[in-house]
Amino acid sequence: MENSVSSTGKTASADPSGLRFDIVAGLTAAAVVLPKAMAYATVAGLPVAVGLYTAFVPMLIYAMLGSSRVLSVSSTTTLAILAGTQLGLLVPDGDPARLLTAAVTLTALVGVILLLAAALRLGFVANFISTPVLTGFKAGIGLVIVLDQMPKLLGLHITKAGFFRDVFSLLQHLPETSLLTLAVAGATFAVLVGMELLWPHSPAPLVAVGGGIAASWYFGLGELHVSTVGLIPQGLPSLTLPDLTLVEQLLPGAFGIALMSFTESIAAGRAFAAGAEPAINANRELIATGAANLGGALFGAMPAGGGTSQTAVVRAAGGRSQKASLVTAGAAAATMLLLAPLLGLLPMATLAAVVIVYSVGLIQPAEFLSILKIRRMEFSWALVAFLGVLVFGTLKGIVVAIVVSMVNLTSQTASPPVYVIGRKRGADVLRPLSPDNPDDETFEGLLILRPEGRIYFANAQNIADKINALVTQYQPRVVTLDMSRVPDIEYSALQMLIEGEKRSQERGVALWLAALNPSALKVVRLSGLAETLGPERLLFNARAAIERYTTLRDEEGGRPAPATAGR
Repeated sequence: MENSVSSTGKTASADPSGLRFDIVAGLTAAAVVLPKAMAYATVAGLPVAVGLYTAFVPMLIYAMLGSSRVLSVSSTTTLAILAGTQLGLLVPDGDPARLLTAAVTLTALVGVILLLAAALRLGFVANFISTPVLTGFKAGIGLVIVLDQMPKLLGLHITKAGFFRDVFSLLQHLPETSLLTLAVAGATFAVLVGMELLWPHSPAPLVAVGGGIAASWYFGLGELHVSTVGLIPQGLPSLTLPDLTLVEQLLPGAFGIALMSFTESIAAGRAFAAGAEPAINANRELIATGAANLGGALFGAMPAGGGTSQTAVVRAAGGRSQKASLVTAGAAAATMLLLAPLLGLLPMATLAAVVIVYSVGLIQPAEFLSILKIRRMEFSWALVAFLGVLVFGTLKGIVVAIVVSMVNLTSQTASPPVYVIGRKRGADVLRPLSPDNPDDETFEGLLILRPEGRIYFANAQNIADKINALVTQYQPRVVTLDMSRVPDIEYSALQMLIEGEKRSQERGVALWLAALNPSALKVVRLSGLAETLGPERLLFNARAAIERYTTLRDEEGGRPAPATAGR
């Protein structure tokens, strides 16, 4: 295989055939990435040149530092709408100079936050937003983006005031639609959708953008009142510096954008990692995406992250290494140097159509149905995240998504199951009592309970209530807690366990602990509970508890073992 690893540790992508694949993949990706990058810049309310800068500098830096072989890093739909929302709040009048300064400062802040997270080794934070919540959040983002681009498709101008009010305003202005602008958008949709159906991962955006430029030049669309991109500076980006006076205002939004940049990059990197390739290193990804954003900010880029669709193009075209991204970045530089005057003719309706076609994929009804089929609770969390974006806006929607994820996690761990354990008749198999196994045997006077999961302050009382209810129901002389499924016991929970042991003794019920894991056993010993229980009530496993109980019972002449047995 060309992609196999040789005995020297070098991949075959270093040979000429591998380089050829990367060149083809890089050029193919450029045909998709560059038009989309320009379109995403307009989503953020920025000049299209900023999109090209974002497909140049951040991509170069990530290619040198990232742990993914094929991840393509530039602007994405989610980051564009988040950045646009933050910039719109800070620069409501849309002043171009102030907008660019704010964008540079925002991107630099995102980079700094990611690098600080790397220093603190916070790579695990990428897992803080659950998949159902992310599904809802992205669907909300998708709808917001589509609505945001609709006026450009129709040649209208509306004042933005929130999702639902914007829908109402758009409906009010529909009679003012520019039919010529709508026709340009319709032709672009036909090219994009048709080519994607007939030729998946094709350079459809490049064809659509090229066709839009050609039509604008030939028919003089600008003179016919069809909005075009306008003047684009020719040449490579110049050095720009952030405005430190804007840091305080931009910082909250930068945290949300940094989280989404990292989350999207990790998700895309893991999704397209081949089996023989090294695993994605979360902390190294923090460094790479942080440096890509910070370096990009110094050259006028907007916030960047790994894109799923563009990475899919690289992989589908045969890309083997980050050399493909270097080729794509080179194509961006060539575009800035040679094609800037032509890009100024591009109709805004064409860019809006590109944005919509590649943003609709964020809305996944099938994924919602799949979640509903398996877990109704997670489906409700997905809906909450979805509505959070529409009702509160995109930036506050991130907060809603994070809070929903954390509440979801807490709700799952705050009420762990506590099983009553029986033994399969005629076999040495211990398992939870179930209507499916009505013949399982239990032992009169002995109640074996098995809690599952870490016991900590948020769930300790819940577990204690369940245990007390079962003790009341079964009226045992001995309660054995099988702790084999409990990895650790937090301090607050341990204190509750100690108090519970005292109350059990007062009620004439002995408490035994079995199968303590090393970390749980350590805290039990340090607390003095192990000394209180003694070796007779601190048992190796639940089977040992059964053996000890039946031995004591037999010594008592067949009567249930006394509560003080073993003390």
